[in-house]
Amino acid sequence: MRFPWQVSFHLGLSVFCSFVLCLDAYAQEKIRLSHSALESSNAVWYLAQDRGLYKKNGLDADLLFIPSTTTSVSSLVAGDVQVANASGGGVASAVVAGADLVLVSCYLNSLPYELVVHESIKSAEDLKGKSIGISRIGSASDVVVRALIKGMGLEPDRQVTIMQVGGPAERAAAFRTGRIVGFPSPPGMIHLAKGMPLRILSSTLDMQKPFEFPYICATTTKSYLARRRDTVKKVIMAHIEAMQYFKTHKEEGKKIIAKYSRINDPGYLGRLHRQRKTL
Repeated sequence: MRFPWQVSFHLGLSVFCSFVLCLDAYAQEKIRLSHSALESSNAVWYLAQDRGLYKKNGLDADLLFIPSTTTSVSSLVAGDVQVANASGGGVASAVVAGADLVLVSCYLNSLPYELVVHESIKSAEDLKGKSIGISRIGSASDVVVRALIKGMGLEPDRQVTIMQVGGPAERAAAFRTGRIVGFPSPPGMIHLAKGMPLRILSSTLDMQKPFEFPYICATTTKSYLARRRDTVKKVIMAHIEAMQYFKTHKEEGKKIIAKYSRINDPGYLGRLHRQRKTL
């Protein structure tokens, strides 16, 4: 048998807990974010989600995967997402065309890429008349492959065809079937192609000067930034904490990247961590 004061106590406790939960839900501001790749370059986005850093900064974040900068830009302009990962080249092109976009922070300010080619391509001369595969025209892969080709003394499009084929899986398929003889790839990806007849012909890491480029950047619309500046700051703070976590928690960071990218190759994971710590 419960006494009236016990009933009142439990009822009051239940009401109080419900009130606290409501306050917590109210405090978490809903926002839709997107990243554009599952490999390590975009890790800051899903590290923040996995470690609960968006929530820690007061955000109820819905993190979407939207491949390539050009698609991400379209999603931002349409209002499907509020903050998205995008590279500077794609955003600049969209702004010139009249888009209301702005880069608010960049986490990789260089393009760490290798030009992976068929093993039969021994020199730049062997690339003449051949095709290199990229994701989309105007994307980071497009920008970097043109720079690498020019760096070898060749002219993109005129001497080497730049072919739009899609993401990493589509590029790998085009490479296997011979549609393309090469493709730009983040460092370390070659570890995943064991047994394939390929080699690295050129790399931005070998350039005399770093290939500076706003590569991995949080992007939003100017109108959203004007209305929700504090919200955008929370996104940036979550990303800063994610970067710090990755640099100071090597094994945990590698496990999270392996989880989202579904890549468990030790050589790949080890190289990307060393690379990120130096950028």
